[in-house]
Amino acid sequence: MGNDPMIEVADLTKKYPGRTAVAGLTFQVGRGEIVGFLGPNGAGKSTTMRILSCYLPATSGTARVAGYDVFTQSMEVRRRIGYMPENNPLHPEMRVREYLKFRARLKGLGIAKSRERVDTVLEQCSLTGVSKRIVGQLSKGFRQRVGLADALVHEPDLIILDEPTIGLDPEQLRSVRQLIKNLGGKHTVLISTHILPEVEMTCSRVLIMRQGRILAADTPDNLGRALSGAHQVVAEIAATAAELREAFEDIPELNDCDIAPAEGDYMRCSVTATDGADVRVQIYDMARARNWRMRELTRSRLTLEDIYVRVTRPDGGEDRN
Repeated sequence: MGNDPMIEVADLTKKYPGRTAVAGLTFQVGRGEIVGFLGPNGAGKSTTMRILSCYLPATSGTARVAGYDVFTQSMEVRRRIGYMPENNPLHPEMRVREYLKFRARLKGLGIAKSRERVDTVLEQCSLTGVSKRIVGQLSKGFRQRVGLADALVHEPDLIILDEPTIGLDPEQLRSVRQLIKNLGGKHTVLISTHILPEVEMTCSRVLIMRQGRILAADTPDNLGRALSGAHQVVAEIAATAAELREAFEDIPELNDCDIAPAEGDYMRCSVTATDGADVRVQIYDMARARNWRMRELTRSRLTLEDIYVRVTRPDGGEDRN
C-alpha cells in the first residue's frame, strides 16, 4: 500500500457508562517509526492500543492499520500486528521453544516456517540459551523477552507494546531497550511506557495523552522548542563583566544575558537568543577573537520529563495535536 501511514486514526472515541476513555483521537504513525505513547494512568493509552489491536470495539470514529479498517477488516489487521499487553499473558507450564512454536502456528505459520521463525526470534531476543526452560521458571526479564518474541514471531508490520519494560532491573532495561530500538525501520513500533528516559532513547516521536485526548504529538526536540520558546546558552569565559556585556552587544540574535561571577577568574554567562536561535558558534567566535579562555559552552533544553509535566498538568494549556 505504498507510503501510506501504518496507523491512521480519525475522531476515535470510546465511551463507558459514566465516563469517556478516549475522546475524538486523531493521529497518524508512519511506517518504520518508533513512537512513544505517554500519559498518566487513565489517560486512554491502553484503551487506544486495544482498539488498534482489535481487542476492543470503539464507540465511534475510524482506525486503520496498514490500510485495513480495524472494525470491518479485523482479521487482516490481526495478521499484521504483534501485540504485547501490559500483563504479558504467557503459558507458564510450557517450555520457551514449545510456547513460541505453538504461538507461531496459532498465527497461521506452517510447520517449516514456524520452526524457522522461532529460531530467528530466539536469537533476536537473546533467548537461545533458555529455549528449553519452562516459561514459569524464568526471571521477569526473560519472560518479557518471551513476550516480545511472541509479538515478533509472525513478522508483523506493526508491533504494539504496552509497558514492555515494567518491573525490569537496569541491565534488563538496557537489553530490552536495545531490542526495541533495533526493530525500527523494518517494523513500526507503538510503545506505551512510564519510563520517560526509555522513550527519549528509543522513540523518534511521542504522543502525549491526558483524559482521553492527545495534547502533543511531535519529536521531543520540537516539543521542547515549542514549549520553551527560546533556548538558553551557558558559557563560562575568563573576562570581566563589562567586557562581556560590550562583546555580547555585537551578537544581534541575543535577547537577554545574565552575567555572574564563577569559580576563579571566570564569569558565568546565561544567554537567551530570540526565536530559539543557537548562538554557540557566535559566542565561541567572539571569545576566540579576543583570546578569552572558555571552559564551558552548553545549550540547555527541556527534557522529555519537563515536556511531559508541562503538557499533562491540569493547567497544561491548549491542545497541541
